[in-house]
Amino acid sequence: MISKIQAIKKEVSKVVVGQEKMIDGLLIALLCEGHILIEGVPGLAKTTTVNALAKSLGLHFKRAQFTPDLLPSDILGAEIYDPKNNSFKIKKGPIFTNLLLADEINRAPAKVQSALLEVMQEKQVTLGDTTFALELPFFVMATQNPVEQEGVYQLPEAQLDRFMLKLIVDYNTKAEELEIARRMSSGIFEEIQAVLSHEELIEIKKFIKAIHVDTEVEEYIIELVNATRKPEQYNLKELKNYIQFGASPRVSIDMFKAVKAMAFLRGKDFVTPVDVAYIAKEIMRHRIVLTYEAEAEGITTDQIIQKVLETVAIP
Repeated sequence: MISKIQAIKKEVSKVVVGQEKMIDGLLIALLCEGHILIEGVPGLAKTTTVNALAKSLGLHFKRAQFTPDLLPSDILGAEIYDPKNNSFKIKKGPIFTNLLLADEINRAPAKVQSALLEVMQEKQVTLGDTTFALELPFFVMATQNPVEQEGVYQLPEAQLDRFMLKLIVDYNTKAEELEIARRMSSGIFEEIQAVLSHEELIEIKKFIKAIHVDTEVEEYIIELVNATRKPEQYNLKELKNYIQFGASPRVSIDMFKAVKAMAFLRGKDFVTPVDVAYIAKEIMRHRIVLTYEAEAEGITTDQIIQKVLETVAIP
């Protein structure tokens, strides 16, 4: 089964250079039926990566550009009056797809964000008197630009908590950027082929759910999460003044799912603490609320998580 994942990565690499962390994150979110938030400056191939991933899986992909004047109906769809037949008909929005790219989600007002996040949780849309179940698999990749601060609406903590992963995407290396420039200037790209069927995707998901997690590793995950809530119990008194709210219960649930997918991507049928440490920041960084004191001193959630990883005993 892992050969199928390698085949997907090979297809994506036809149009995307580097960004392995983002590709792994997208695969984890897809295999765990979660959603992903990506933060990075423009031009880092976020849209291209999602599109390539959808093609390699034979899935439908749509992109929605979020703007301040966007309405919930622009994403979900609406009932449209048809004067010819004197009746209403349903016009479905871009949410009806397998992979939805919500580009610059923080540019849209709260009512649009909440409408999208409700669908992410329920996997269904109600238009008029009719409720439509979304075709599975369905997951959302939302992006936000950390550079621009004007005309944006910060996502509330309760909405951020709905995302399984938050990835921070950085620039490519010099060698990778050279390869990107060469490819773009020549305009020669290989066509992406679908290498995984829907049935094979379901089988992989079943296999991942059956991956073994030792009791000690499960307890280690819970200890990590609890250390963000009660740091003083883990000899981390210095963090108490920096953390306003620790990780939510959804972190534990998502961690249990994601570490299995992480182990699978590494070609293993069991989870180790290394898998937990590799994915911990991506799962927790957007679910820890810092105090004003932490922000004033330039302390980040990644630094908090790193300190927790270094302190909590590894089984």
